[in-house]
Amino acid sequence: MSTKSLERLVDEFNKLPGIGRKTAQRLAFFVMEMDKSEVERFSKALFEVKEKIKRCKICGNLSEGNICDICENEYRDKKILCVVEEPRDVIAMEKSRTFNGLYHVLHGKIDPLNGIGVDDLNLKPLLQRITKNEIEEIILALNPDLEGETTGMYISKLLKPFGIKITKIASGIPMGGNIEFTDTATLTKSLEGRIEVR
Repeated sequence: MSTKSLERLVDEFNKLPGIGRKTAQRLAFFVMEMDKSEVERFSKALFEVKEKIKRCKICGNLSEGNICDICENEYRDKKILCVVEEPRDVIAMEKSRTFNGLYHVLHGKIDPLNGIGVDDLNLKPLLQRITKNEIEEIILALNPDLEGETTGMYISKLLKPFGIKITKIASGIPMGGNIEFTDTATLTKSLEGRIEVR
């Protein structure tokens, strides 16, 4: 590439997950062809996401306010809590239209190889929620990989003294699969067929 500004844009796109060098170049050239007003709207949307979106103070989900829409919804079943790894898992679960309880987002999973330990997860607020609220069931909806299984086992041992029913979503999501990319029918069956963790 001949221009430094275009090369910088390609480099920035290339930093995004799943975007290789060729795709980054295509995106950069697409931006070059956009009207100036479209580029301004695009950049404004990027800035707004960084400025306005934060973590819900209750569950850790994404929200433009202090509390997300799900936690504020009085019609949700407040006795069932579904623990997920990332906010994008909440989006996937909501698409299934099967779950009507509340969520708790860990913002990761135990992954010693990448330096992520128990203290890096959003676990203290989970314990506070269980202590303060009348939660009857915890559903562990973690990705079926080694790190997700390890995280699930840790959480189930951590919560055992509370005497709460702890379940995990049933198989159907392949080992190493990702909840975010699982179709809604499979997610629905996994939720309906959840099994108790002992």
